[in-house]
Amino acid sequence: MADVAEPGACQACGRPLPPQQGRGRKRQYCDARCRDAARRQRARPARRGSRTVKINLTADDRHEYLDAMGGVPGADDPVARRVAGTARRLAEEFTRGTSPGDAVAAARDLSAAAEAALQAAVDRARAAGQRWREIGDVLGTSRQAAFQRFGHPVDPRTGEPMTRDVPPGAVQRATEFLARFTAGRWDEVLADLDGVIRERLDVDRLASGWAHLIGMFGSYQGSGEVSPVQAGDGTVVDIRLDFEAGEAMLFVRFGRDGKVAGLRLHPASP
Repeated sequence: MADVAEPGACQACGRPLPPQQGRGRKRQYCDARCRDAARRQRARPARRGSRTVKINLTADDRHEYLDAMGGVPGADDPVARRVAGTARRLAEEFTRGTSPGDAVAAARDLSAAAEAALQAAVDRARAAGQRWREIGDVLGTSRQAAFQRFGHPVDPRTGEPMTRDVPPGAVQRATEFLARFTAGRWDEVLADLDGVIRERLDVDRLASGWAHLIGMFGSYQGSGEVSPVQAGDGTVVDIRLDFEAGEAMLFVRFGRDGKVAGLRLHPASP
């Protein structure tokens, strides 16, 4: 094709394309990301009938894309109606001010509706081709934590969706472990580990890793919200740690027996 006088629009995101000169095929997408998003969108109708994903046949570095997604909500979506209704109810309770208990109940219901809306929004973003890394950036967490909270993994052993029900007491257990870890109570941390991981770690290695982060980012300031999620046969917490001059991520996996079966500490992605 000859010179393109006027720039077109990206067929994936709609943004204007840069001017194109010379001979060759007319440009259709901003970059490889938009081209891949358009390809996934074209392929999606053919895949929608199948709900089983053969995870063992997919390369490890592609697992962030594996989740069963529903359709995109319409304009009259029940999730949106639920949020609007509970928001109006809470506003009315605050305006009247006659029953603090009713206001608390309305705020609770709005929180649950907002959580459902957040799940629906993430599903919509995934359906539009966004990666878990991009969603995690918006949420201020890692792509792994975003997937663990909002993804729809399929158990490769049964082909059924995995449960997201977190065992009772998981938040308290994770909070207590975080407190022991950030306080440097390494003997207590070791006692929390299961036999397999305890064989690979000792007090010196734990203390050395913590000292390394302090040397990089300064004194420890606090942490983000502790929100355990169920992942397979265990409970996972991926939590942001705030330091004087930077951030790090602490990954903890609890097994069925409540012991720590996985532990990783690393600087947060920039």
